[in-house]
Amino acid sequence: MSSIFTKIVRGEIPSYKIAEDEYFYAFLDINPLAKGHTLVIPKKEVDYLFDLDMDTYLGLQQFTYNVAVALKEAIPCVKVGVAVLGLEVPHAHIHLVPMQTEQDINFANPKKKFTPEEFESIRLAIAACLK
Repeated sequence: MSSIFTKIVRGEIPSYKIAEDEYFYAFLDINPLAKGHTLVIPKKEVDYLFDLDMDTYLGLQQFTYNVAVALKEAIPCVKVGVAVLGLEVPHAHIHLVPMQTEQDINFANPKKKFTPEEFESIRLAIAACLK
């Protein structure tokens, strides 16, 4: 059975896509900790980040770097926090969370709410900063 992220990559479930190439996909988290909270995934469905083959792992890190740089440019923040949890969806993924303080990346925090128009505006702002 395909993960929810695989279904997003295939277009079976809509997403607020930030970036995509042949191997990787970045999109806004719909239950964000902060404005701009982004998920970056390999298109290859592998449950555990460290089960990825080395080329895919390194490619994912490079793709994530590019998204994080654009995210920091688009969303004013002190830093972009990086988290790998991976228990909620059986598909390797990296969380990128704009932070003012370390508390901003606490996954126990209440999730932010945005309208579809706000999500689209955030998506466009980040995508416009991609190099």
